[in-house]
Amino acid sequence: MEFFKSEKHYNFMGKSKLFLSISVVLVALSYILLFTKGLNFGVDFAGGTIVQVKYDKSAPINLVRDELKKQVMFEKANVTEFGSKEEIIIKFPLTMKSVGDDVGDIVREALKNTGNFEIRRVDMVGPKVGGELREKGLMALTLSLIAILIYVTFRFEFRFAIASILALVHDVSIAIGMIIIFDIDVNLDILAAILTILGYSLNDTIIVFDRIREQVKESRVADLSELINEAVSRTLSRTTLTSVTTLFVVLTLFLFGGEIIHGFSFVMLVGIVVGTYSSIFIASTFLVLLKFSLKGYREKEAQKEKRKIEKDKMRAMYEGGVV
Repeated sequence: MEFFKSEKHYNFMGKSKLFLSISVVLVALSYILLFTKGLNFGVDFAGGTIVQVKYDKSAPINLVRDELKKQVMFEKANVTEFGSKEEIIIKFPLTMKSVGDDVGDIVREALKNTGNFEIRRVDMVGPKVGGELREKGLMALTLSLIAILIYVTFRFEFRFAIASILALVHDVSIAIGMIIIFDIDVNLDILAAILTILGYSLNDTIIVFDRIREQVKESRVADLSELINEAVSRTLSRTTLTSVTTLFVVLTLFLFGGEIIHGFSFVMLVGIVVGTYSSIFIASTFLVLLKFSLKGYREKEAQKEKRKIEKDKMRAMYEGGVV
């Protein structure tokens, strides 16, 4: 199945300056938001307590807030609707009292005058544990990028590796910007979504780079931009089909998966769209900016092929008893 004719070559590189400018603006805005507004760390990373409460009818949020304010323990509590009008989430910083007591019983007592309800979930994470999780999450992200750099360098060439890392940083930066704009709590599931974006985007980029490498070997085209246009055009149907089918699955999770995975599925939606966009329009542009040399690469490949032929010849002579 093909959305686009593989024999038709689209002039992606002719619009590279436009798309790169758009990406620079989006990434810059993401970092401005990051340094001004910052990420809203959830309980997993910041530490604290989450209590999920379900009422038998619409939750009286204003009354709940008023009742909680009567106790010092809940003076910084944040009460929000969770998935439906009957359910709410209460978030508040962890205190020494909340560590030693049954938080569920305390909340139940505090809300006894708000109607019929049940405590469905109580999650507690200490600030020290939250800090350790945040550090390990950042370490996991950094190690992933280093591993990708090494892998792509060995499989392709160093400029391919740098281009792929820049494309991944581009994707993650825009995803972080969207997380800040929509005020999504950054927990372990959001970190998992970002790591998944890295894998998805890298897979798309590798497909494109693999095709570029094949075109370098097969084609005698001397202009890098023209060669990239040919390579990306030939992978366009595959990239589009993969992205659309994956997008449908994640969109289903976003619409019907419930509030628990809402943040994860939203970040994945952003990652799929941005990752597909970057693999088509951005990653290859970085190759041009990094001054990847077709002539130099072809000479290296020719030398490798020559050495391989010589090794095969020597092996054949050895096996035939000549040497």
